[in-house]
Amino acid sequence: MENGWAEPKATALLVLADGTVIEGTGLGAVTKAAGELCFNTAMTGYEEILTDPSYAGQIITFTFPHIGNVGVNDEDIETVNMASSSGVRGVVLHAPITEPANYRASRHLDAWLKARNIAGIAGIDTRALTARIREGGMPNAVLAFDPDGNFDVEALKREAAGLPSMDGLDLVPPVTTAQRFDWDQTTWEWSQGFGKQDAPQYKVVAIDYGVKRNILRLLAAAGCAVTVVPATTPAEEIIALQPDGIFLSNGPGDPAATGEYAVPAIKTLLEKDIPIFGICLGHQMLGLALGARTAKMKQGHHGANHPVKDFTTGKVEIVSMNHGFALDRDSLPAGVIETHASLFDGSNCGIAVTGKPVFSVQHHPEASPGPQDSHYLFKRFVENMASRHGVAAVAQHNA
Repeated sequence: MENGWAEPKATALLVLADGTVIEGTGLGAVTKAAGELCFNTAMTGYEEILTDPSYAGQIITFTFPHIGNVGVNDEDIETVNMASSSGVRGVVLHAPITEPANYRASRHLDAWLKARNIAGIAGIDTRALTARIREGGMPNAVLAFDPDGNFDVEALKREAAGLPSMDGLDLVPPVTTAQRFDWDQTTWEWSQGFGKQDAPQYKVVAIDYGVKRNILRLLAAAGCAVTVVPATTPAEEIIALQPDGIFLSNGPGDPAATGEYAVPAIKTLLEKDIPIFGICLGHQMLGLALGARTAKMKQGHHGANHPVKDFTTGKVEIVSMNHGFALDRDSLPAGVIETHASLFDGSNCGIAVTGKPVFSVQHHPEASPGPQDSHYLFKRFVENMASRHGVAAVAQHNA
């Protein structure tokens, strides 16, 4: 100490797999977190991001500098089970969390992170860290928070270096539902809150690989009675529920690993000509079931500002993305067409099966950036069910 100045002591460390140590100020839960480090470019929706089960096993770096300024509230949580952890391991911020300044806030983000056992670090040059991830890929990392600043740096380096790759990891079991349940809540309306679907026209079975609440809300709002089933549910049990349509949800991890048990069920469902709609991991699961391949991306797509072109309409939509794996378009078999592609890097963002009511997209149409550009996909799914109902009714009449 000299002239009354004391160098501040780091209370949190972010240690990358290559041994890089980044110092900062701890926030959230006083704990240690380990996982794959990614970045998210969204300017809003941090609570939805932190409760998205698709982020299981990851530490999220927010590129937007001010996170937490509108607080948190129970209405914006995306995990179906309000009490469950989404699987997010940690959070990396540029600026310290400020006091909430929004009338909907019921809690300070820091207190919320503590309650959900999510560790965080602030005071980071998140732009530099993002550039590093963009150039070198998503590294494994350990985030440690100790208010006293006591760290075994060498042990943290060894732990970070020894973490398994996301390749080959099935992260669905911790985030899928343990039992079947029904869903009838619809979307949120200003000054009214959430609604309820009390006159559904179609029955949809949603296979839960880590589903988000707003996906289920939009299915219900589109006229569907939704039954959510665990990821490991056999095809025979799903068919026995006599669904008009089947939804394959989003979720975390390596799709090839989850596909070990999910793909055989989807293949059986495809034989029944029931309309199928998939999002994110569900898109990848469908692609694998149809004979395509998936591959790990360098830095993935994580944000609410990604341009995607729909080749079926010729329109470009601004969408929300969250994935570290993608379908290899060159592996798409005959009869499977590419319907959407990213205008950032050209990667596949959608497929459809020729002559069948089956399609899926990589992005999140329920997330509503820009505004609600992709909600038409839920209408497309319902139209497929309506068309099948019409065909079935004609066949029954002719019989």
